Amino acid sequence: MTQTASPSAAAPAPPGTPQAPRRPGRVHRAWSVAAVAFVTIVGAAGFASLPGLLIEPLHAEFDWSRGTIALAVSVNLALYGLTAPFAAALMDRFGIRRVVALALLVIAGGSVATVWMTASWQLVLYWGVLVGLGSGSMALAFAATVTGRWFTARRGLVTGILTAAGASGQLVFLPLLAWLVERHGWRPAAVTVSLAALAVVPFVWLLLRDHPADVGLAPYGGTYTAKPAPVPGAARRALTVLFRAAGTGPFWLLAGTFAICGASTNGLVRTHFVPAAHDHGMPVTAAAGLLAVIGVFDVVGTVASGWFTDRFEARRLLAVYYALRGVSLLLLPMLLAPSVRPPLLFFIVFYGLDWVATVPPTIALCREHYGDDGAIVFGWVLASHQVGAAVVAFLGGVVRDLTGSYDVVWYASGALCAMAATMAMVIRRSGAGPALPAAAG
Repeated sequence: MTQTASPSAAAPAPPGTPQAPRRPGRVHRAWSVAAVAFVTIVGAAGFASLPGLLIEPLHAEFDWSRGTIALAVSVNLALYGLTAPFAAALMDRFGIRRVVALALLVIAGGSVATVWMTASWQLVLYWGVLVGLGSGSMALAFAATVTGRWFTARRGLVTGILTAAGASGQLVFLPLLAWLVERHGWRPAAVTVSLAALAVVPFVWLLLRDHPADVGLAPYGGTYTAKPAPVPGAARRALTVLFRAAGTGPFWLLAGTFAICGASTNGLVRTHFVPAAHDHGMPVTAAAGLLAVIGVFDVVGTVASGWFTDRFEARRLLAVYYALRGVSLLLLPMLLAPSVRPPLLFFIVFYGLDWVATVPPTIALCREHYGDDGAIVFGWVLASHQVGAAVVAFLGGVVRDLTGSYDVVWYASGALCAMAATMAMVIRRSGAGPALPAAAG
């Protein structure tokens, strides 16, 4: 597509002004930026694959209760979400490249520090706080920021691809980490996660660019606009957007549905599926392999969801996704067994297709209702996702300690998904322009 220059671009530009638009090459630079973002999310996804594998080894080595170990996972998940909206605002202030590179370094440091821990509070600090803060800065708000800046056309598709990057990371790392934990213990697995995060830093620093105007281009499918000035007061802006969005109905419905999404995926399946399957006699490596298969189909389902989001009403897609997820969770306790049987494989394939298919339509609804603040609003919606995940990650461990089974948690999550499907249909369609009220003053 030929890019259209702004009228002012024809005149000689004073020093320090943004570059004038220029015609892109055969492949638009936006696609290379999306590729770097994809690799970045894949490289950082290893840490998310490890907590479910740590519960049994840490319980055996330190005699910590599953509830105590799940508390560290819960803190990690909560901070992952609560950091995201501030990270989106920090990207507006300091640039995507700096924020993401620093986040990867924090993840690497927190993960490797667990190798020397001797007390449960250190697990909470290193894995819960440090890795949670770093991963929150690389959360899906990163994907929303990249797509919002670099793409006008194909936003839904690219959002789906970047969302699928996390599943691709799970696919790459989970079998390796499970093998390391079983053969060599959990410490080499933690070091592997640290090295994977460090390996991505050079790609981010050398290849990622903050804005199309940095290289004199328009967004893919759009017209050239100058790079906006850095936005000061990142924390203030994030809170201001939250308070404004909190006065609108769609925000609470999106936050509620996404909290249930987090509870039923990261909080429940990613954290507790492996130990739950092990309770039924399944080897840890086999259960971890099933989670990796979920990652395979997650890629397919999320990219397809992005494609659907470009073509169908987002709230209806959400309702269908949550309803089908709820049914599958209600059936899961009957499918777990010492060996992998066809009904369980069907669940894995189905659940993989639905795992984060909710993300592209949720981002689309945030953008539809809140306009330019959509990425930050999505950051707060993602915070609710992670709070929901944190609550169920912790309660799942507690329920297992008290009852010796995860069945109650599976059934409760299935019922919550039915509630989320209903809430999605209540979200009203947006009229022209964002739904946020004007800021005071």
